[in-house]
Amino acid sequence: MPKVTVDGQEIEVPDGATVLQACELAGKEIPRFCYHERLSIAGNCRMCLVEVKPGPPKPQASCALPATEGQEIRTDTPMVKTAREGVMEFLLINHPLDCPICDQGGECDLQDQSVAYGRGGSRYHENKRAVTEKYMGPLIKTVMTRCIHCTRCVRFSEEIAGVDEIGALYRGEDMQITTYLEQAAEHELSANVIDLCPVGALTSRPYAFEARPWELKKTLSIDVSDAVGANIRLDSRGREVMRALPRINDDVNEEWISDKARYQVDGLGKRRLDKVFMRKRGKLQPASWDEAFKAIAKQLKSDTSSIAAVAGDMVDCETMFAAKALLKACGSSLVEGRQTGMDYDVSSLSAVNFNSTFAGIENADAVLIVGSHIRWEAPLVNVRIRKAVKRGAKVFVVGPHWETTYPAEFLGNDLGVLNSLPKEVSEVFSKAERPAVIVGGAALKGAHGKALALASEWGAAFNVLHFSAARMGGLMLGFAQKGGMADLAKAAPKVLLALGADEMDFEPFADSLKVYIGHHGDRGAHAADIILPGASYAEKDGTYVNTEGRVQFAEKAVFAPGDAREDWTILRALADALKVDVGFDSFDQLQSAMIAAVPALGEEGLADYGALPKADAKAKAEGVLSAYPIKDFYLTNPIARASEVMQRCSAELLHGGELAEAAE
Repeated sequence: MPKVTVDGQEIEVPDGATVLQACELAGKEIPRFCYHERLSIAGNCRMCLVEVKPGPPKPQASCALPATEGQEIRTDTPMVKTAREGVMEFLLINHPLDCPICDQGGECDLQDQSVAYGRGGSRYHENKRAVTEKYMGPLIKTVMTRCIHCTRCVRFSEEIAGVDEIGALYRGEDMQITTYLEQAAEHELSANVIDLCPVGALTSRPYAFEARPWELKKTLSIDVSDAVGANIRLDSRGREVMRALPRINDDVNEEWISDKARYQVDGLGKRRLDKVFMRKRGKLQPASWDEAFKAIAKQLKSDTSSIAAVAGDMVDCETMFAAKALLKACGSSLVEGRQTGMDYDVSSLSAVNFNSTFAGIENADAVLIVGSHIRWEAPLVNVRIRKAVKRGAKVFVVGPHWETTYPAEFLGNDLGVLNSLPKEVSEVFSKAERPAVIVGGAALKGAHGKALALASEWGAAFNVLHFSAARMGGLMLGFAQKGGMADLAKAAPKVLLALGADEMDFEPFADSLKVYIGHHGDRGAHAADIILPGASYAEKDGTYVNTEGRVQFAEKAVFAPGDAREDWTILRALADALKVDVGFDSFDQLQSAMIAAVPALGEEGLADYGALPKADAKAKAEGVLSAYPIKDFYLTNPIARASEVMQRCSAELLHGGELAEAAE
């Protein structure tokens, strides 16, 4: 490890570190615009200038200069100060200086660094260069006159997302950053360029002119739009969530989030259930809580045990535990979380877990994906697999074709191909040092056993990729039963509690009293006989477990609207109406009881599910996959379906619809 001196302080730096990284290790702040830790080095903004000896007697770009033994680095000399002032002056020559109307105001690198490192005055009196706005789709607003050509957006699209949609056209003074042919950026991570942009050239189109950062309350939360459990920050003003931004967590989402996680939040205020409804003479009519609870108690009068509960995809662990406690007190065990009807063995949680971990899948050198459209089911896992491919991994996919962002070989739609894999595929996996198998929801029924046997044969990491935020938490709480939804329907319960379950088929429960506890007027509410308005993920504290078994906690950002209540309080009040004891009266008591029942839910981090079960070497895969469970990436849950932005993305980016103007 080379030793270098930074402003008179000698430090040891890792091999391959740059001068900029050496300065940061020494506690020195180096201004930069183009350099980003997760992107390749471009060295084109020149803001990170330092003086280095031995070397030419001029400032050097520290981001692109390797740190070598014996270097003397100065960050505080008059030469460095003057050079940075000069660079800042050049960067601001064509900048429109329109901070009062720029959405980046208050969280802009250019603002901060011009104050800290700029001259404080301008000597430029010529005409400024202007650039026409580009169209980058319904999510990204562009004011390209502000662009300083740092190329972060270009490098993100090419290197991280793997979609070459943004680049530079023309040369010299005429250079412009644009999407080629000015088409919309169409991948699932496109809006991350907004966070990367160090100036106001790329900002959020739906959030334009909505709020300033200092007006917002910031709350740490977890994304529930898929099973990755990306760490997010919800920014709210009053009772409205204004935006969602990523939080850095290298183990889960690094610092990216999907467009759905970022933009479905406008659906939190639309189509909301804010009062109790009961179906009278075929129509849903407003009612009181007391009236609704009495109707449920009356239905269960002859047999309190004839009650079932189905959990939706975005429910927190506390709600599921409260529902299970209520049913147990009533004498029922009819609970199920796999609302779409999937039925697979849950006796061993390690056999339905993403055991590689997201960070670990990057190191795989051969990956077999069975029945998973990863790009839609978990865009951030797709990013990790792309990293593995860049390191030399080979990827094979069993299932219908989808557009990967890396070279991959599709082996057909028939799951039976796993029973006799082509010789060259078997050879790749038997020779691989760190192989991995990923099974998606579409193949859990037909190929789980065979995929587990193959993983055991190759010594591969075995992974199941869920796409519901509530799935692993529900399985840890035992919110699943043998036979799945089919057996639940056979039991013909008198009362069915649908906890935010909007994707389930309500037809088999035609004779049951259907009670929907949820937050949006979606499919579940349409089928319900009684609607009890609940709270969304942004309106309650809750524990979530992602598909790799990572327990995470989300905080309450805003209050639920109208008469809506947090789900656990509804279930607690229902227990009183049914005259049963559930053993908790407050959220803290509920959480303590849940942790006592499942201790792993009390510790944030990866839960230990034990070793994989012994694989059945004789297992066979059967079935043909005609499609994947997710038909539309942008409209997978009730919040997204209520979101105007997600509806617009679906229409424009997936279905190519021409959107009508307001006057039309």
